[in-house]
Amino acid sequence: MFTGIVEETGRVIAFVPPLSPARAGEIAAWRLCVEAKRVCEETVEGDSIAVDGCCLTVAQLGTGRLTFDVLEETRRLTHFSQLRPGSAVNLERSLRFDGKVGGHFVTGHIDGTGRIEILERRGNDMYLSIKAPPGSGRYLVPKGSIAIDGISLTVAEVDGDTLSVWLIPHTLEITNLREYNTGNTVNLEFDLLGKYVEKLLPARSS
Repeated sequence: MFTGIVEETGRVIAFVPPLSPARAGEIAAWRLCVEAKRVCEETVEGDSIAVDGCCLTVAQLGTGRLTFDVLEETRRLTHFSQLRPGSAVNLERSLRFDGKVGGHFVTGHIDGTGRIEILERRGNDMYLSIKAPPGSGRYLVPKGSIAIDGISLTVAEVDGDTLSVWLIPHTLEITNLREYNTGNTVNLEFDLLGKYVEKLLPARSS
């Protein structure tokens, strides 16, 4: 479980496919190696880290670097297929019971990817508009929460499957959004509460 408060931006060192196809009973995973500083502190192998909002397990821990196993299914459902050496990724360690919840509860399970349609300065503020997957507008509520690349943000406007948010300078400074442009793809996780309500209401009405 995470909060959507990004701790730092790491850099992809390498993202390589399995060396050989999986044999019967084995799992072949991609290897994602990320350079990091703050997130490496107090982290051990087996810990969960949100990488651009996707919950991954630390497979190897080195000085200033984290290595993760990434399944092909995870790569397919996220924007990880676009990662290259040097790509900036948002990093957050899992929530501690004695920690602060400054954003909202984020599971690290990506619901789909969205495409940036508008990213521009309007006055003194930055405006971001994203086209979400078809049909996902039912999870979007003005003033509600959404995780974009693992960043907890407040939905400002909803138009069908398109959402918009306003970005404060701190968000642009800390996260990888500062390097994005129109057309880039982002990972989306919709608010958990809405998904539970959608699941429970039909059962209750029946």
